[in-house]
Amino acid sequence: MGKKTRRSYGLHTHEAGLLKNQPVRTVMTRSHGTREPSLFHKLPVEVLHMILDRLSVLEISVLSMVSKEITKHILDYISSQKWRNKTIIQSFHPSACAEQKPTVEHYRHLGLLYKRCTLLLPTKDRLKLIFSKFSQIPCFMLEQCLVPGCTAFVSFGVFLKTLIAGWDELESHRVFNCLCDITHLMQKTEGIITAKPGVKVHQELQLRRFCRCVLLDPWANQPECQIWLTQLLKPWPIVSQAHLLFILYGPLQPGGILGWQDVVDRALTPGSLWGLAETISILFGKPEVKGWTTHLMFSIVMELTTVPEPWHLENLARFLLLCGNNVSYTVLASKALFGHIAEVSRLIIYIILVCEKDGYQMSWAVNMVQQIFKVFSTATERFLFIQHLESSFSQITRETFESIAGRRNLW
Repeated sequence: MGKKTRRSYGLHTHEAGLLKNQPVRTVMTRSHGTREPSLFHKLPVEVLHMILDRLSVLEISVLSMVSKEITKHILDYISSQKWRNKTIIQSFHPSACAEQKPTVEHYRHLGLLYKRCTLLLPTKDRLKLIFSKFSQIPCFMLEQCLVPGCTAFVSFGVFLKTLIAGWDELESHRVFNCLCDITHLMQKTEGIITAKPGVKVHQELQLRRFCRCVLLDPWANQPECQIWLTQLLKPWPIVSQAHLLFILYGPLQPGGILGWQDVVDRALTPGSLWGLAETISILFGKPEVKGWTTHLMFSIVMELTTVPEPWHLENLARFLLLCGNNVSYTVLASKALFGHIAEVSRLIIYIILVCEKDGYQMSWAVNMVQQIFKVFSTATERFLFIQHLESSFSQITRETFESIAGRRNLW
C-alpha cells in the first residue's frame, strides 16, 4: 500500500515539473486588456475599414462585443460620413427602387449595433452620439418630409425600441427629453393642440404618425407605452390632453383625415373608436402607479367626448363599452352624483342598444344599471332614476320608429 502511494506521489511530482516548464495560459476578457497591441491596432485604419465594409450591420454589432479596443475602432468607423451615408441614409419613399428600400430588420440591426457599441458610455453621451446622426436625416424629423407614404418614422421606431429595450424608466425619460430637443416635439405639439380642431390638417397627421410610429405603436400592450403616453400628455392641461389623445388615436376618414366632426354627426363603427378606448385603458389600467386618479380619468373622458362638440350618443355609449366596466361605471356614476339623471338615463338606453347591435351580453347593461341604482342614497332619488329610464326608453323607441317610418316614406 505504501509503495503504491510513493509511486503515485512520484508521478504527480513528475507531472508538476513538466507543467512548471510550460507557459502559463490565461483567458483574456474585456476587463483584463492586452499588454501588447492587438492585430486590429497594428492594422492601418484604411485596411480595418475595408474589413468592416465586408461585414453586415449585425456582424459588426457582434464583433463590437469582443473587446473595448475593438468597440472603439468600430465606433470610429460608424461615425464616419461615408458609413452614415451608406447605412443610415436610405430612401424611405414608395418611389424608390426595391433594392434601395430600407427594411424593418435593417433598422433593428442598427439599433442593436448602437446599443452594443455605446454600452460603456453614460446615457447622456450615448444619446448625443446616436441622435446626432439621425437628426441630420430630414425624413426622421417632424414636418421635414412631405412625401406621402414615407416609412422613415416606422424605421426610426424600430431602431429606438431595439436601442432602449431593457432601459429603466429614468433612462426612458432622458430619451424622451433628448428626442424632444432634436425634433422640437413639445413646441410643435403646443402649436397643434391649441389650434381649432381640423385647422392644421397636415401638422395633426404628422404629429400622429411620429408619436404613434416612433414612440407608441412599437410598445403596444407593454408598460413602456404607458410611459411614453404619460410623457406626451403630462405637460398639458386636461382640455389639451383630450385634444392630443384624439389626434393620436381618433377615427380617420377614408382619405386619412381625422374625423373630428364624424363623432358628432353620425354613429361610427365599433372599430373606429377602439384605438381611443384602448388608450384610456392603458392610461388608467393601474392609475395608482402613474398618478392617474379616478377624478382625472373622468375629466379626460368628459373632455375627450366633447371634442370638438358633444359626441353622438351612440358613439359615446359604444366608447364607454369599449373602455370597460371601470371607466363606464366611473363616468355614469359621476354624472348621476352631479345630478344629471336624465342624461345618464338616456345614455344607458343607448348602451343597451349598442349591446344589442354589437353582440354584447345584455347582462352587462343590467349589472351596470344595478350599480348606478346603488349610487343614489335615498328611495326618492332611486325612484326618479327608474322613472327617467322608462321615459328615455319610450322616447328613444319613438324616435327610432319615426326615423324608420320616414325612410320608408322616402322609398
